[in-house]
Amino acid sequence: MENKFNTQLSQLRRQAGLSQEQLASQVFVTRQSVSKWEQGETTPDLDTLISLATVLGVSLDELVSGRSTAIHQTETEATFDQPEPAGAKEWGILASGGFKSLD
Repeated sequence: MENKFNTQLSQLRRQAGLSQEQLASQVFVTRQSVSKWEQGETTPDLDTLISLATVLGVSLDELVSGRSTAIHQTETEATFDQPEPAGAKEWGILASGGFKSLD
């Protein structure tokens, strides 16, 4: 399996508008460590990966593999594609979860 972490890290860091030094400071490592990760020479430990994902605002999966978080997209779509509950029209079920009499 191809390692996309190094290119993904570099791309996400730039998208966030951070220098290597700024990112390093936020995850408590040296700039040289960030440089080595982006060059593919070394990889961070799990705790640092989690910190990187948090700072960059992405999932761990997206940071490591480059895959978009399709799970989040699917969950969002599913929220809006839910069928109307049975009896919703008859009882006037409100979107807020309350009820309103239609009499």
